[in-house]
Amino acid sequence: MDRLCEITFLLPDDSASRTFLDELRRLLSEVAYADFTTPSGTAGRPGGRLTLTPPRPAGARPVTAFELADVDAPEVTLDTGHSIGVSEAAEAHATAAPPPRIGMADLTRRMAGHVRRVDHTGVNVPACVTPPARWRDLLTVFSSASAMYRYPTGEDWPFVLPATATELGTDIDEFVVGREPRFELVHDRWLTRTLWQFALWTDLTRTELERLFPEPDGFTFPELEEVFRVVPVAGPWPGLDIRFDLCYRIDDGPSPWETGEWLVTEGGRIR
Repeated sequence: MDRLCEITFLLPDDSASRTFLDELRRLLSEVAYADFTTPSGTAGRPGGRLTLTPPRPAGARPVTAFELADVDAPEVTLDTGHSIGVSEAAEAHATAAPPPRIGMADLTRRMAGHVRRVDHTGVNVPACVTPPARWRDLLTVFSSASAMYRYPTGEDWPFVLPATATELGTDIDEFVVGREPRFELVHDRWLTRTLWQFALWTDLTRTELERLFPEPDGFTFPELEEVFRVVPVAGPWPGLDIRFDLCYRIDDGPSPWETGEWLVTEGGRIR
């Protein structure tokens, strides 16, 4: 079978995207498996490529990357030849929502030195412009080339777990911290615009994150308020929303979520 080895967030090659990518590099500078490379001849200039390689198990894929490209609008591409763009129809259905109060530079400043790992990246596609047939097609694209698992509580929030070539053909039975970043695909009935989400493990407590991002800068989701603080971030691209989920420090881990055991044993593989 084809194997999904890389998920790439492509950004238009312009000054706004270069600034965003440089701030993301700064935000993830303490993540041990984040590698930033600058194209030759551009030293000292924002840009380049940021790559997140799963540290465990050895050879687990896909890696997740961010880079500038000759594209008109942001898109997420798979090295299997598929992509998820920003839907023009989603823009047309967009409603007036309060703009995020936080920019990338502000997020990076407040979180400097506090991000340790990347739990997952993801794309929320609006259900209003993604009919069930298209959603099933997206699931097939991912599940046929990666280890994709259902979210155990039944929502349309499947996750791709980095896996070795052997695990892709069988199943995951080794539960370790480091099988990250994962990738989440969400069929979102609450959104009218495509959303990119980034969940980061921090060394901060819930109280500390609430102080750093009080309402309305940050908030929590019902039933997930004990897990992370949600911080919408203003991006430079029309039709695309951006959200960072800042996970609270865990002192008694690792948890079944961190190791992937909960998704594998309770959610089950999508084939």
